[in-house]
Amino acid sequence: MRNKFALRQTTVAVASLIGFISVATVQVASAAEKANAKPAGTYVTGDFHNHSTCSDGSLSMQKLIDKSVKTFGLDWYVQADHGGSSARNCTLREDPFEPVPSALGLTNSTTGPFPPATYPTGGQPASTLKGPNQSWESTLPGGRAAIKGDGTAVPKRMWVWQEIQEFQYKVTEDESRARQKPIWMGLEQNAPGHEHVSMGVLQGQRPWPQSGVSGNANLQAQYEYCFDRSDTDTSRGAENQWDCSVAGTTSTDALSTTARKITGNNSATTLDLGHRKTIEGLKWLKEKAPTTSYFVPAHLERAGVYLANNNRGYNIEHLRNFNNTAPDIAFGFESMPGHQASENRGEYAPNRGASLSNPTGGFDSVGLGTYGGTGIYAAKIGGVWDALLGEGRKWWFFASSDYHNRGSFGADQRESDQDFFPGEYQKTYVMARKGTSNVSAEAIIDGLRSGNSFAGSGDLIDRLAFVACAANPAIPRPAFKALVEKAAANAALKNGEVRINGCATMGEKLVVAPGADVVVAIAVRDPQGKNFSPYSFPNPSLKQINITQPLDMPVLDHIDVIGGNVTGFVSPTDTAKYAGIEGTAAALNTSAEIKKLFNSTNWTATTDGLRVMSYRIPAVKVSQYVRLRGTNLPAATPFETDAKGNPLNDYDLSPFDDAAKAEAQRPGKVVCADAACPAHMRTVNGVKYSSLDVAGWADLWFYSNPVYIEVTNSVKVVGAK
Repeated sequence: MRNKFALRQTTVAVASLIGFISVATVQVASAAEKANAKPAGTYVTGDFHNHSTCSDGSLSMQKLIDKSVKTFGLDWYVQADHGGSSARNCTLREDPFEPVPSALGLTNSTTGPFPPATYPTGGQPASTLKGPNQSWESTLPGGRAAIKGDGTAVPKRMWVWQEIQEFQYKVTEDESRARQKPIWMGLEQNAPGHEHVSMGVLQGQRPWPQSGVSGNANLQAQYEYCFDRSDTDTSRGAENQWDCSVAGTTSTDALSTTARKITGNNSATTLDLGHRKTIEGLKWLKEKAPTTSYFVPAHLERAGVYLANNNRGYNIEHLRNFNNTAPDIAFGFESMPGHQASENRGEYAPNRGASLSNPTGGFDSVGLGTYGGTGIYAAKIGGVWDALLGEGRKWWFFASSDYHNRGSFGADQRESDQDFFPGEYQKTYVMARKGTSNVSAEAIIDGLRSGNSFAGSGDLIDRLAFVACAANPAIPRPAFKALVEKAAANAALKNGEVRINGCATMGEKLVVAPGADVVVAIAVRDPQGKNFSPYSFPNPSLKQINITQPLDMPVLDHIDVIGGNVTGFVSPTDTAKYAGIEGTAAALNTSAEIKKLFNSTNWTATTDGLRVMSYRIPAVKVSQYVRLRGTNLPAATPFETDAKGNPLNDYDLSPFDDAAKAEAQRPGKVVCADAACPAHMRTVNGVKYSSLDVAGWADLWFYSNPVYIEVTNSVKVVGAK
């Protein structure tokens, strides 16, 4: 992990000014009025989307948890396998260490935090049927008869509801209490009508710091049975005898008499049925676990646009529907996807899923690729995310690993041509209000819901304080600027937030009178030293523009302050503005733009990595929001950023060869000429090109959630407090 240094002490006297600002400041909303009344908190890092062998992952739960919270230092972790069914027993640990046979011609990576590789592929090869690759049928007392519900596969597959309820939950609780970190069960739901959702129902679970009596994941298991489109079990959860009905629902879709759930999905004869079933699931969560559940659509753009007769994709109207149905549960998206080391970054691509035998059988990911590792819904200024923020919605940005395996490398090797571990590359930083207690899972979910969070890759930054403050006309401008900048710097130093009356932070709104000035203050820490990249050769993307920077020691180049106007919620009856694919009027906010750019020329830098900056928004007249993004790449970096600094399409940088590379490889765009460039990179005619994990480590970004500014005679921001 990159080294962390304490901020040097300064002589600015802040305490007296803090009292002064709260006396004369203009009207502010409750969150800003009562800043010091909020429970104390800290930003904690975690991951809620990853996979063990209980779905399509390669590791046991224990090893994946160990890698995530011990090796890579996450503060919280959610085990979130796919719904449906699985044949493998992920609760069995890996077999004892077995050296890689030298006959395989493999070399072990022994530097850094990893032990030598134990297997030549991700985890234990399934063909060996060792450790967590052994079947439920062969490892459970009672064998096949112990696997409940219907199903005829050989070996018999266990429904995920049983895995969660009877086996996986105990592992998470045991691991959580032993490691003294919040670790709990979630789910990557195969959402009816769509693709995937990272979701969780904490109700009933008792992760650390709870102790004593064991909890349960019964509600999480029931949700999977009722609302995962891959769960076709009709047993009602065997002895559970679950009923998936929702009290007071207006749905006209009948529950199966046998299964007591809505059966079927989007199809040619049942248009939109799956989407309606997903909405019913949100109603169910709102009824059963209104404050202890979350529903975050994952890698939204990957599967293409939504089709009423198929189960894939999300258009903007579906996100609005989710948020309208359960705004305290469906409050954001995972637009910085996992699979960041894969050949087609994020697994986004044009004609995704096509093959030589079926060359037209695929579909285009929306945007045709990721942009700096982020989907176009969030990466495009003025696009889907800005359209939602322009309504004043509670709709936040998150990232996760989606860890399955390391491709052609072993789980303990440092290289990867598929996935990064949770915490290794991407992190979501969440404000967990704990007061004087330990950080709890409930506080983390509250933090996710609040929007007081940010996400990033490659430890580009590890601290952020970001506020909008109502300027006090009684304080001279230079003194007020010094006040808010120092407050932001102190907050970043403490890994906390600015707690001054008259200031609002991420996920909150500042309410001001028309004509008031607002000062936006930002403090970030670019941690000094190395990140988790195994490569110390120069960043090939920067080398193009004569910047020599080790790939494992990235430097924050600049921060964009992005802003747009708030014009209010769009009515579902306004079909022209409510529903549409990316790029249409319904999915645009034309007022969004880069409001301010900060870099080494206009921020204040300390030797320990802190970067402090502020700017004034004069005489505000309309309600609006501001958000941040930052990167290690300057504007106009060839094949990476455009002249304004916007990220370019990652698929163009390193195109993907379909059909397992059966067709001739096409060259990439950025040459990796250093002798240390690894052999597994895309190589055409003897030339190595930046690709796979190298391309990921070369191109780093962070995104903050917005701060809203509501002007009293303008549009009200209803989605933030």
